[in-house]
Order: sequence, then C-alpha cells, then structure tokens
Amino acid sequence: MPQLGESIAEAKVVDIRHPEGSSVEINCSLMEVETHKALMEVTAPCSGIFVEITAQVGQSYPVGTVLGYVQTTESKAQRLGMANKMSASPVAIKQCSASAPTKRVIPTVDRLPVPAQAGGASYLSPRIRARMNELGLHAADLAGIAGSGVAGRVTIKDLERFLVDLEHNPITPASPMRIAVADAMRRSWTRPLATVVLPIVLDPLLTHRKEQQEKPGPTLYALRALAIALSENSAAAGRLIGHHIVHPPAINIGFAVEAKEGVLVPVIHNADRYRLVSLVGRYRYLVDLAQQRKLSIKETGEAIATVTNYGVFGLTLATPIPLPEQTLLLGMGVGRICPKWDAKTREWLPETISEFTLSFDHRVLDGGAASRLLRRVEELLLKPETI
Repeated sequence: MPQLGESIAEAKVVDIRHPEGSSVEINCSLMEVETHKALMEVTAPCSGIFVEITAQVGQSYPVGTVLGYVQTTESKAQRLGMANKMSASPVAIKQCSASAPTKRVIPTVDRLPVPAQAGGASYLSPRIRARMNELGLHAADLAGIAGSGVAGRVTIKDLERFLVDLEHNPITPASPMRIAVADAMRRSWTRPLATVVLPIVLDPLLTHRKEQQEKPGPTLYALRALAIALSENSAAAGRLIGHHIVHPPAINIGFAVEAKEGVLVPVIHNADRYRLVSLVGRYRYLVDLAQQRKLSIKETGEAIATVTNYGVFGLTLATPIPLPEQTLLLGMGVGRICPKWDAKTREWLPETISEFTLSFDHRVLDGGAASRLLRRVEELLLKPETI
C-alpha cells in the first residue's frame, strides 16, 4: 500500500484489476483503493507476472502493507533500483507484514439523543478516555450525556448507560469520507471563526457570461475575483503560527464540489496568473473528477482559501467553516431578483442580488480587513471583463 497523502494512514481495496497469473506492465493499474478523500490507483512497480494477490476487496490496509507480488527478472529490478527490495524472500516479507498490527477505523456514532439537561463531558477521566479510544469516540460525541458525577461530571457508568441506550436508536455506519469531514470540522472549530456578509449585484457577471463562448460558472467568477484580491494582499490568507503570520507561497484556490457522502475541494493552482476564460476547461475537468472521487493528491492540496456556492441548493445565506489549514472561505448564495430604486427615473428597477459571505479565522483577520477583502471581490465582480 503506497503513501497516498500526508494525512492518509490506510486505504480500503475496492477493486482488483488483474487476476493472479496475468502479465502486467510497469505503472499499469493493479488495484483501486479508497481513502477518506478519493478513489486512487495502486500501480505496478515494474513489468512482470502478477503471481500472488494477498489483499482482499473490501478490506482496509495500513500504508506499507504488502498487497501482492509481481514476479520480474533480476535485471529489470536492478534497472529500476529495486534489487534491494528483492533481497528478502517473499516468505520473510509475508511474515513481517502479517505481524504488523492492522489499524481499523471505527465510525463515530451518528444521531445522538441529546437530553435537555446534558451539559457535556467537560472532564474526562483516564478510564473514560481509554473506553472512548476503544470505541473510536471523540469528546464531541459525549455532548449528549447527562453527567451524574460531582458537578455534573460524566462517569464511566453514564457512558456505558449512554451506549446501551444507543442500541434502541437506528444506527448506520459512517463512511470514511463522513469521518474525515467530521474530523476536519472538529479541528477547524478550535479556532475563533467569524463571518461577514455583503449583497453583491450579479447582473454584470450574468451579462458577461452570456457573451462568452465557453460559459464560466458563477463559482469560477468568484474564485478568480478572490484570487486577484489575495494576490494584492496575501497576508489576508496567511496562517498564524506562534507569533508570526506565514504568507502563502502561491495563490491556490479550492472550490467545493458535492460528491457521494461528502464534499471534495479540488484546487486551481496559481489562479491569479490565468484569465477567467482560460480556466473554464480546467474547472470543468476538476469538477468531473471530484464527482467521480478520482482526484489526485496534486489536485486537492496546497489551497490557501476555498470558494463554495451554496446557492445551488437555493440557500440565500450560510456561514460555512474554513478548512483547518485555511484562513478564508468565500461563500455565495442564490441569486434573487430584487427591486432597486432609481432616483433619476424615479422608478423601481429589477436587479439580481446574491449574498456573499466571507468566513475567516479571527486571529488573522479583523472585521474591517475581512470587509475590505470582500468589498474588493465585489469591485472585481462588478467589472467581470477585468478578471
């Protein structure tokens, strides 16, 4: 099992592409595996015969686990720099991999019944923590427990009673992606987050879009406007590390795409360097990969901010949460036709308005700086020909 990302410790085998005894070429796809972020491929390290498959479909394996064996010649192995890997016998490798502990992911419990008097687990004893680790629970999962101990503390009996009561509720297993999203949101919420809102007129954008042969989506307009604004002041997307603001090395902007059982965030790298029309093809390609959950590591990493269009769900306003490694998240609501009073003609005229939100890490930005950034996005969207 290869290392499929910095934060990925294991993956589940979902498909085996070649049977035992088949001839394979270097870099051909041997297996398809599922991480908590995407579907990815395990490729052949060299050409040869796929002599043995030790992995099973539906099972999860930690990084470094032997999934199978490809038989090749010693000369090919030496040319590929793999001679040292062949020095150990397959039997020895199998014994080593068999002795390694297999890490299993246990999903956190969903749909917790929350008693009205529940104060949550403010203090967790070592015994409770050990029990939680055993079950794969987090402190947030215990928010629905009414503690019976001193000062309302949750005791081990409270926890066990809570677990028994859960058995009377409908429970479904959480997918790996759902678990990953939950973990990211828990980490994000450790920071002081705030949101500013600004209604923006979309009519210039919509008119400009109609004139284009390759019609960009509203999300791409917003992404490009945010990229330009951040290129003018990259500190707004900086991260607070200790007593320093670390500026981003490049203006890489992600955008949220709804996928099965969660949301993926493909990234357009150096979005400030390319004109809007040149990004349309790349944007559509990434959306298609995200919906299939086939994004590579390079296509999801290094974003400094994200754009999300919650208006596609008919929502007028939301307060989305930035990812743990990002400071900013730009959101846009559904466009609505609203009346505007024209003082010259003394009549009401229609205009399309969308509520834009900028959620941010309040440690890095104050309300004024966030508002100025959002105002700059507005200026650019009112002149879409400039982006």
